[in-house]
Amino acid sequence: MVIAEIDPILASLYDSGIQAIEPGLWQVETPTYRLLVLLSEDQSWLRMMIPIASAAEAEPFWKDLLALNFEATGEVRYGIHQEALWAVFQHALPSLTSEDFIAAIAQLTNLQERGLDDCFERFADEQVVLIIQAAKQQNMTLEMTVQNLDRFYQEGVMGDLDASADVRAATLEAWRNRLQRLWSTVERPNVV
Repeated sequence: MVIAEIDPILASLYDSGIQAIEPGLWQVETPTYRLLVLLSEDQSWLRMMIPIASAAEAEPFWKDLLALNFEATGEVRYGIHQEALWAVFQHALPSLTSEDFIAAIAQLTNLQERGLDDCFERFADEQVVLIIQAAKQQNMTLEMTVQNLDRFYQEGVMGDLDASADVRAATLEAWRNRLQRLWSTVERPNVV
C-alpha cells in the first residue's frame, strides 16, 4: 500500500468527517467514534486507533483484555495510551493491502462498538462459575440455586428491594439462562 491510497479509501468508507491533520496523520470523526490513522516518522509503518473507554473504566478488566488480545481480537489489539483504552492496528505499510486496511477498520469499529461488554461477560461468567461451584459443593441442583437467588432478591440481599416484579422476573431469567449455560461445564469441587 502506498500513502496516496489512504485518502481515497477513507473517502470511500466515510462521507464526511475526514481530516488530514498533518502529513501522515488523519482523523475520522463519526457520531459514534473517532478513528486515528498515523504513519511512523519514516512512513514505513501505519497505525490506526479508536478509543474504547477510559483507562480507569478498563482497569478492572486488564486480565480479560490481555486474554482477549490473545484469543479474540484478530489483527487488532487493545492498548493503553494517554489514560484511554484503545483498539489498535499496526502494520508495515509496504506489505499492507487496501483490503487489509479496510478489514482492520472493520475490526477496530467492531471492538469499539462492543466496548467493554466482552470483558464484563467474561467477568460475570467467572462469578457465576463460583456460585455454581458453591452450589454443587452443597449438593444443590440448578433449580435450587435459582430458588436461592430468588430468595436473595426478595430479601434484599441482592438487587433492589424497590424493583418491580417484572424487573425481578427478568433479572432471575437472566440468572437462570447464564446458570443453565454454564452449569454442566463446572465440576463439583473436591472437599478437602
